[in-house]
Amino acid sequence: MSRIGKSPIEIPAGVTISVDKGNVVTVKGPKGELTERIDPDLEVKIEDGVLTLVRPTEQQRHRAMHGLYRTLIDNMVKGVTEGIVKELELIGVGYRVSNKGNLLELSIGYSHPVLFYIPDEIKLFTEMKKGTPPYIKLEGIDKQLVGQVAAKIRSFRKPEPYKGKGIRYKGEVLRRKVGKVAG
Repeated sequence: MSRIGKSPIEIPAGVTISVDKGNVVTVKGPKGELTERIDPDLEVKIEDGVLTLVRPTEQQRHRAMHGLYRTLIDNMVKGVTEGIVKELELIGVGYRVSNKGNLLELSIGYSHPVLFYIPDEIKLFTEMKKGTPPYIKLEGIDKQLVGQVAAKIRSFRKPEPYKGKGIRYKGEVLRRKVGKVAG
């Protein structure tokens, strides 16, 4: 039984949620607007500022979709009210980061700089301060898009377990390995 799907979603002040024909949920808030097509079997009920999803049967598929779409709608509500933020830091000697608009330029130990264009829906901030590692901050309203872009940036140089060099999420704990032991 999906406990996640049964929990209601509180609709904050300033947010409007509408359900169109074909089960297209539109969430409008102070930061923007997001839409998501949900499974046609599920029913969306909005009463007294609370949104709940109702599934028709207890089939495995309906239980899975119930929790999935409840979480997607909740992420949409959080995105249009607070926004979604992902922060990355570059750990390594000589690693640099800069941006010109939405074009991210990374110097991460390759013979060439890595250029990556960030979608227009996401705001990009980079920072290089003395004494702290280079820093990338991604802000947007779509949790899936922000997470996907952050994962793509991280994939350019994943943190390695011996020295810890690479691109990692801020606050990410890395399991370190012991290197060779001299005989």
